[in-house]
Amino acid sequence: MLNNTPTAIIPGASRPIGKAIAEKFGEAGYELFLPYYDWPDSVKKMKKDFKRKGYNFTATKVDLRIKTEVNKFVATVRKEASSLNVLINNIERGGMPIVHGSYDHKHNHGQWDRELETTLKAKHLLYNQCKELLQKSTNASVLNISSISADVGRSGPAALFFSDGYSVANSAISTLTTNWASELAPSVRVNELMLGLIDSRHGKGTRGWKSMTKSEKQSIKNHILLKRTGVPQEVAETVFFITTKASYITGAVIKVDGGYSLGGQKVTDLPPGIL
Repeated sequence: MLNNTPTAIIPGASRPIGKAIAEKFGEAGYELFLPYYDWPDSVKKMKKDFKRKGYNFTATKVDLRIKTEVNKFVATVRKEASSLNVLINNIERGGMPIVHGSYDHKHNHGQWDRELETTLKAKHLLYNQCKELLQKSTNASVLNISSISADVGRSGPAALFFSDGYSVANSAISTLTTNWASELAPSVRVNELMLGLIDSRHGKGTRGWKSMTKSEKQSIKNHILLKRTGVPQEVAETVFFITTKASYITGAVIKVDGGYSLGGQKVTDLPPGIL
């Protein structure tokens, strides 16, 4: 790899949101390091698509919940790259209550631990191993991908998608974001993207969405100010801007939820008053 080639680590690039993000960086000429773990059919398609598009990428099977595997993965990146420009912490796992039901079910044995280890611990392990490489870059950025489940939990119409463990894990990501922003300043910027209902993640194209009634789907749309769910390409555009263009933003939590968090409430006209 040429020393002036920018580099990015993007987990989850075999799935729609991660793939859209990786495509954005691939098109911009970045050397891509893509750790993956499961979804073998999706991984196969990702590799085929990225080769066809001519991206410079290395896809490696890694369990990012295990420190030794993370260390080994980052060591291989270090051999190929003298520095790291972008780390997209796009790692998560959450059981949808509408699909998986209660944690008490036998099929959910170990689900709580998976949600916290994948959504939270894996981010921490990857960041810790990448710090040195990030600090060697003159313009480095970390972006943690989280969820509005951190704020809404199992309340409101989106409660069908957010389990307790997933919500707890996402609520802790903001602490990591602010801590890391302070730790690596001023050479590395660290921010967080808090996603709402995005197609393929907690919107259309998921088992949870297909399981909902027409009324439940409409209730969610009514709760979103923009009256629709988001798409992966919208996330990718925002990710690219924050990590490569927004040079004066660090330690920030930015919501990409179409206004869901505002509760779909409209501002009313001012009353006439009584005076």
